[in-house]
Amino acid sequence: MGRVTRLHPVLKLGPDTAVRRTDTLAVEEPLEIRLDGEAFQVTMRTPGDDVDLVHGLLHSEGVIASAADLLGARYCDGVGPDGANTYNVLDVALASTARPPAPEQRRRVTTTSACGVCGTTSIDQVVKQTGHPLGEGFRLPTALISAAPDRLREHQKAFDKTGGLHAAGLMTTEGTIVCAREDVGRHNAVDKVVGWALRQGRLPLSDLVLVVSGRASFELTQKAVLAGLPMMIAVSAPSSLAAELATESGLTLVGFVRGERMNVYSHPERVLTPAPVG
Repeated sequence: MGRVTRLHPVLKLGPDTAVRRTDTLAVEEPLEIRLDGEAFQVTMRTPGDDVDLVHGLLHSEGVIASAADLLGARYCDGVGPDGANTYNVLDVALASTARPPAPEQRRRVTTTSACGVCGTTSIDQVVKQTGHPLGEGFRLPTALISAAPDRLREHQKAFDKTGGLHAAGLMTTEGTIVCAREDVGRHNAVDKVVGWALRQGRLPLSDLVLVVSGRASFELTQKAVLAGLPMMIAVSAPSSLAAELATESGLTLVGFVRGERMNVYSHPERVLTPAPVG
């Protein structure tokens, strides 16, 4: 468990040099998720915080609404060549209050770490499913938005070693990161922080901000909306569908946050600017 990095031999080439070294790589392994003993899906992830990951994923899929909908989770099977448990199979027991997934939500193929796995793909469905307002009265000054990527960066210990992990964090209006997670999949990192918050009984997250280290995709925006977050801050660009969903759902989406520059793609009324908007 928790195998976040691994050493691998590498040949480092320069203009006039060729040197053999070892490089630290981010670990990517499959996690098979079972619901009450039945296969649900397999997702590629960085090991660690798997229980948070499953809570967040099942929440975004609409299977659970609170931690009480999940009775427990245990690792099973998954024995490696050395006979030890690989901790790559997690069986989840659902409570009677959970909503068992429809057959089409059960994925027999492996979901890669590059794509999200949200069952809801319609903007109208996402807006209807959220069921709660997004941060009424929430405001955040541009100074804290500008600082958010650096605040998250302070928690990216595995990225410092590998350069190959995404990160997501939940930030307060005072600029404190209360939970941060890293993963090879950006959607996994978001599921891990949302799952942590769900297990803490903090949903909806109407008083926190989601900060992500890369681009803002539709899947990440969907997960933010369903968790009740009023704002998402991304270092890179959003997709067109992400911006459309943010607009329709009431989420403030801020992208290209680089120093004091940023683009606000939806609901700018939550951003406290130092000067009048022209």
